[in-house]
Amino acid sequence: MTWLEAVIIAIVEGLTEYLPVSSTGHMMITQALLGIKSDDFVKLFTINIQFGAILAVVVLYWKRFLQSLEFYYKLFIAFIPAAIVGLLFGDQIDLLLENVTVVAYALLIGGVILLFVDKLFEGNEQNKVGYFQPLVIGIFQCIALIPGVSRSAATIIGGMTMKLNRKTAAEFSFFLAVPTMFAASAYKLLKASDNFPFQHIDLLILGNVVAFLVAIIAIKSFLHVLLKYGFRAFGYYRIALGLILLELKRRGVPLEII
Repeated sequence: MTWLEAVIIAIVEGLTEYLPVSSTGHMMITQALLGIKSDDFVKLFTINIQFGAILAVVVLYWKRFLQSLEFYYKLFIAFIPAAIVGLLFGDQIDLLLENVTVVAYALLIGGVILLFVDKLFEGNEQNKVGYFQPLVIGIFQCIALIPGVSRSAATIIGGMTMKLNRKTAAEFSFFLAVPTMFAASAYKLLKASDNFPFQHIDLLILGNVVAFLVAIIAIKSFLHVLLKYGFRAFGYYRIALGLILLELKRRGVPLEII
């Protein structure tokens, strides 16, 4: 992997991790367009740079993370369902990551759902997360273990089904990403610890810095677009992306997941 490829992948990660558009689908297309071979380092790189994206949320909302123990209690409740499912079915989930068709159809179905989300939940006004809502949001996050669903989309919709308004649901989704992504990234890094590529530590640092900076911009921009325009544009975008993936597969373009 070159420095330029590392920067491009980190930009894609930072842009898409918190948007309801599936970072998985974008990674597949990016790797295919750049012609990057999906070796062990590339897989480790795309997992490791999630730490940069995590840090973006902590920096933007640092006051909320110092607010109270109640804040962490609610995050813990929301985190548990996906942690259990991930540990029990991790191998099966990894196999799904290699299936382009699964990702493409998840994007398409999710895109159609997003076209109607604003209308379905237009009366939501609640701006405080209770104690039962995190559990429901956590269950919705389990759906995002299917590649292409989008963790952000699943958890935001989960929050809105519990009467949270768009802003509150989106922000809780951001917060929940911190323990979820940290646990997943740490687990993958631990498994790769015996063969950690110290010779490429410069690329890992660069990737994290770029992902951090881009994620900050993406989070702020997403909230602005979400509050002003809603989910419909993201729905059309997901549908288009899903169709592109299916067409690339039909043409025989190699689309290995990173």
